Amino acid sequence: MTAGNGSAAELERRTLVLNRLFDAPRDVVFKAWSEPEHLIHWWGPRGFTSDIEKMEFRVGGAYRIHMRSPEGTDHWSQGVYREIVPPQRLVMVGSWADARGNPTTPETVLTVTFEELGAQTRLTLHSVFETVTARDAHRGGWSSSLERLVEYLAAG
Repeated sequence: MTAGNGSAAELERRTLVLNRLFDAPRDVVFKAWSEPEHLIHWWGPRGFTSDIEKMEFRVGGAYRIHMRSPEGTDHWSQGVYREIVPPQRLVMVGSWADARGNPTTPETVLTVTFEELGAQTRLTLHSVFETVTARDAHRGGWSSSLERLVEYLAAG
């Protein structure tokens, strides 16, 4: 049994793992995650705009990203960087929040790894959510964001 939310099978159902292959070197893909001037171009589902309210890219540093949907709905993602191993790995803990910075969802840990494959990079995103419904909602958002990242890097 796992702490908090049931069996190992339930934990597996709440786990999101996405893999993407990028036609870009690992250093370039890592910079797209670690530098705000790149992040704003792809963060968030298709049609969303994003701006960085805070990005202290260091272990223990905070981030807060404001996203606006095509319909004008505002969303904030915020958290703390737990681990940074350039250009191999990022670990962040974060949640959704309201406009004042109050968390509105349980925190989740997001792990992103960057595997060098010659001139390409395999990115793996891993996170465990509080429910299967939350996992599925994030699958759509992250899949769309990663597709935007593919396009941003290709245009580079």
